[in-house]
Parts: sequence; structure tokens; C-alpha cells
Amino acid sequence: MRVMEETDREAVATAVQRVAGMLQRSDQLDKVEQYRRREARKKASVEARLKAAIQSQLDGVRTGLTQLHNALNDVKDIQQSLGNVSKDWRQSINTIENLKDVKDAVVQHSQLAAAVENLKNIFSVPEIVRETHELIEQGELLRAHCKLMDLECSRDDLMYEQYRMDSKNTHDMSLIRLYFGEVQKLSEDLAKQLWMVVERSLVTIRRDPTLLVSVLRIIEREEKFDRRMLDRKKQTGFIPPGRPKNWKEKMFEVLKQTVTNRIEGTQADTRESDKMWLVRHLEIIRKYVLDDLMVVKNLGVQCFPPHYDIFKKILTLYHQALCTRIQELASEDLEANEIVSLLTWVLNTYKRWENWYNL
Repeated sequence: MRVMEETDREAVATAVQRVAGMLQRSDQLDKVEQYRRREARKKASVEARLKAAIQSQLDGVRTGLTQLHNALNDVKDIQQSLGNVSKDWRQSINTIENLKDVKDAVVQHSQLAAAVENLKNIFSVPEIVRETHELIEQGELLRAHCKLMDLECSRDDLMYEQYRMDSKNTHDMSLIRLYFGEVQKLSEDLAKQLWMVVERSLVTIRRDPTLLVSVLRIIEREEKFDRRMLDRKKQTGFIPPGRPKNWKEKMFEVLKQTVTNRIEGTQADTRESDKMWLVRHLEIIRKYVLDDLMVVKNLGVQCFPPHYDIFKKILTLYHQALCTRIQELASEDLEANEIVSLLTWVLNTYKRWENWYNL
């Protein structure tokens, strides 16, 4: 209240000052009516703006109140819906517990469906085994591998379903393993054929590169299947017999042994039969290594997948085999001229092996 009185007094004082400023001279008295009309217009304009501002504020407050009212109604509806959901959830707990028989029936249906799907292969296992064996003997490795994978998938699916139903039932697992017993032998027979091709890869690259490509496709399929089975083992604890096969790792072991045999088999003479035996031996090594690396560089990289980086892998294998062979020669009872020949070869030929990366 006191604030309003002070505001009124300040307004009256301001008005007095304005009037005094307008009527300082006597001639200004004639313009009193003009001043009054001007001030009346200003007052009317200010009042109009004030009314518009107040009306706008009132509309905003009215809108806000309406929204708050609607929000309150929404909150009440949500609260009621949550109550209904909570009530339904409590009732559904008992319903879910009563569905155990249905869940068991679903599991049984899944197992029966898998069995029905594999019935054709199950009854024809002996015939498929015989056909696969014939394909392996005929060198039809890709077709043989397709049939082998069909057999393995049928066996693995049955064993997995049995594992899911009763993982401790070793008797039924043993029956399935026994019925598909020839499958593991087929896998081993196929692997032998693959390693024979890999052992002769330097010759195969020149004469029949498609055969080597087929072998590598089979190995890549098995690697992918290995990864899939290992992932399933992490999730379920089950892994089929014979997995992982690790055929890619085995392939590089075969290549390593092939390179070692290649280097060791270059010695054709002995000191007793030829005094220049070491010079001839080292020259044959140099020629074989360079020829083999040129073949791998020009032809082999086109057969192997790029991520194998096969040229550098083969180069590393030759480097390891050469190191071993040089150490073996150095440990023998060499004559003076033979020591000179070996050192000369090491300095002038072997030390340049790093340049073979640029072949």
C-alpha cells in the first residue's frame, strides 16, 4: 500500500513539472486546450498498450493453466494404466509358471523337426559315405567335400539336439557317434588328399592351378566352419567331434616340411664322389630357391587368398630352412677350400635373401 502511495506522489510531481514546463510564459496559456488534447491522446495510447499487454499476459496464463490441467489428467491416466499393468503382470507370473508343459512341448517339437529334416540323410548315410569315398579317390575334391559337410551337419545337428535335451546322456551320444563313425575317416582321407596337393603345390601351380584353388577353397570353408562352431561352443558349451580341424594351420605345416625337404634333397654328391660337391650343392640350392620363389611370385599369389600373403610366408619358410641347412653344413668336418666356398656363398648369395622380397 505504501508503495502505491509513493508511486502516486511521484506521478503527481512529474505531472506538475511537465505542466510547469509547458506554461512558463503567458502566451502559452492560449495553448492550454491544445496541450490538454495532446496529453489526452498520449494517455489513451499508453492505456491501450497497457491493456493489450495485460490481455496477452492473461491469455498466456489461461493457456498455461489449461495445459497444466491437461497434464494432470494425463498423469492420472498414466497412473491408472501403470496400476493395470502391474496388476496384469502379477497375474501373468502365475500364467508363465503354468506354461512349463508348453515350453517342453516346443523343445520337443524343435528336436523332432530337426530329426525329420535330417531323416533323408540319416537313412542314406551308408550310400553317401560310399559316394564320398569314390569322389575322393577320383580326385573330385570339391564335390567330395560338399557331401562330407552334409554328413557332418546331419551328425552335428543330431548331437546338438541330444546335448540340449540331455547333455549327460552319453549313451545316445555314443550311438550317434558310432552311426556316423565313417564320417571322421572320410574327413581324414580327404585331408590326406589335400596335403598331397599342397606338398606338390609348386608343381601343381604350373600344371593345374585350378586343383590348388579347389584345395584352398575347401580349407577356407573349414576355417569358417571352425569359427562358427567355436562361437557356438562359447554360447552353449557344445562342440562337434573333430572340431576345430585347423586345416589352414596344418597346410602351412605341410608347406614348411615341403620346403625343408626341398632344401635337404638338393645334395646329390659327396666329397668322395666329387671334390666340388659343396659348390654344386650350394649352386643347386640357389637355383631351386630362386626358381621356386619366382613361381610363387608370378603364379602362386594368384591362387592363394590375398590375406595369406603367401609369397612372404614361403620366403620366410625358405629362410628358416636355409638357416638350418647352413648350420648343418658348418657343423660338418669341412676342408679349408670348402669353408671358403661356404663363407663366399653366404656373403655373396645368402645375405642377399632380403632382396628377394622385391622379386
